[in-house]
Amino acid sequence: MRRNDEVARRLEEFADLLEASDVEYKPRAYRRAAENIREHPVDIEELVGEGEKAVADIDRVGDAISSKVVEYIETGEIAELAELRADLPVEMDALTSVEGVGPKTVGTLYDELGIRTLDDLEAAAEAGRIREVKGFGPKTEGNIREGIAFARQAHERQLLGEALPRGERVREFLSGMEAVKRCALAGSLRRWRPTIGDVDVLAGSDEPDAVVEAFTNYQAATDVIEAGTVKASIRVESVRVDLRVVDDADFGAALQYFTGSKDHNVAVRNRAIERDLKVNEYGVFDVSGLSGEEADDQRAGERSAGETERGMYEALDMAWPEPELRENRGEVEAAASGELPDLVTVEDVRGDLHVHTDWSDGNNTISEMVAGAAEFGHEYVCLTDHATGPGMVGGVGLDDDELREQLAEIRAVADDADIDVFAGVEANVDIDGGISVGDDLLADLDVVVASPHSGLDGDGTERLVAAAEHPGVDVIGHPTGRLLNSRAGMNIDVERLATVAADQGTALEINADPRRLDLTGRLVKTAIDAGATVAVNTDAHAPANYGYVRYGVHTARRGWAEADDVLNTREVDGLRSFLE
Repeated sequence: MRRNDEVARRLEEFADLLEASDVEYKPRAYRRAAENIREHPVDIEELVGEGEKAVADIDRVGDAISSKVVEYIETGEIAELAELRADLPVEMDALTSVEGVGPKTVGTLYDELGIRTLDDLEAAAEAGRIREVKGFGPKTEGNIREGIAFARQAHERQLLGEALPRGERVREFLSGMEAVKRCALAGSLRRWRPTIGDVDVLAGSDEPDAVVEAFTNYQAATDVIEAGTVKASIRVESVRVDLRVVDDADFGAALQYFTGSKDHNVAVRNRAIERDLKVNEYGVFDVSGLSGEEADDQRAGERSAGETERGMYEALDMAWPEPELRENRGEVEAAASGELPDLVTVEDVRGDLHVHTDWSDGNNTISEMVAGAAEFGHEYVCLTDHATGPGMVGGVGLDDDELREQLAEIRAVADDADIDVFAGVEANVDIDGGISVGDDLLADLDVVVASPHSGLDGDGTERLVAAAEHPGVDVIGHPTGRLLNSRAGMNIDVERLATVAADQGTALEINADPRRLDLTGRLVKTAIDAGATVAVNTDAHAPANYGYVRYGVHTARRGWAEADDVLNTREVDGLRSFLE
């Protein structure tokens, strides 16, 4: 099984500890190496087997980091990382989940106040001790105190982008067993919710003991939480993975039941009751001739479905609703009336309209990002580096003169590209709805993504409405500005924003970066119902990030989006017509 993600997380921890120790330059190098290892197509263990040079040949890894990767794969640890942990014994992930608390802040608060955990941080904030640390003050202390409750809740859930690859690897591992006839992910992961409490895996087998034993010996497991005869739980890194083994003849019923959601299953069960049927994890049963006590038995009655999930719905005179729809938001009624949407697919997406290069905070050149888009299979791509403005940390934004200079380079690259290349910008939307790029320059660019990056609390509706009404703006980027497990983002009246956007010909972005997934599925449905067009963009900062598109598409599907609702499913001429 691939261990690329496992290695990448170690390097990211390395970067955080170095940054917390006030080491310059190295943290960024480790983070870039981690990103490229995570997305590298070859299993890192296979590369280590070929020798340290094969690892060092990964872009932006090099000799120093590759030696640590080899050390970790061969020994299970990195000695220098262990030393850094000993020097700074803090719960880095938990502490940095508080908005405004980064690794440097963690290092400072440990040195000054001995803070190691969220409990320590909360106690210090409540006691007024953080404000006494140089460089902090009452406002910072108040913000930290207010962010702790959100961080506690967020820290209990994993990002979809972290949990899904782990779940997929577990499923692949179990599917390779002769004893396993069918295997699938279930629960909120199968419904593509943006954050996950744990990973649910369902296996159909007549040999549950063998499956449980193999599962608990899974190589990437860091802990066996519990193990029974048909159920077991392990921890893979920080993600809990729960296995349930069922008779293969019941697999379809179990998959429907354990996919959920709870509200969806209640609505399905109520539909069954109206027809003198019973639905549970073992199938659909006709209980019309049974008394109440007789019908209570899980397998009582004549079974009409259970082997396949589609059969479960067919037995209730329903079409099969895609897992992303199963939140009891009208999908049961639509499935019964034959009015389910024809959901957009990853294959429908033809290009990406929000991409960064090393002109701002991206990792690669314009040419490399264009080549990466072509290799990914896109028909077009738009380069949208950051403009200057509020919220741009580290001076990554470009002023108008620099954007004009970049525009010339983009046009030159476009002349020799195998796909259509658009020149754009990610402009900032200030708190009054103003755009941080001059109107004359906006008119010369092909695509203008306008995004909020600061002032991300309170209501942002009028601010974004003003941006959507600006004649130079084509797309409102990551509209709420949220960061999952870190920042809640703005409140928005999406119906009002979408109505204006539809009237102005401005698209609303579904930012596919798994740290954002903004808009949410619920807001996507509201926007589409109001007549707006959405764009699924990855906000890619490296070619490997083009793969984020699947997270954006499945978020769109959670919002009932069809291909025609999505801007970048259009052929290039259709896209140009929208932009004009």
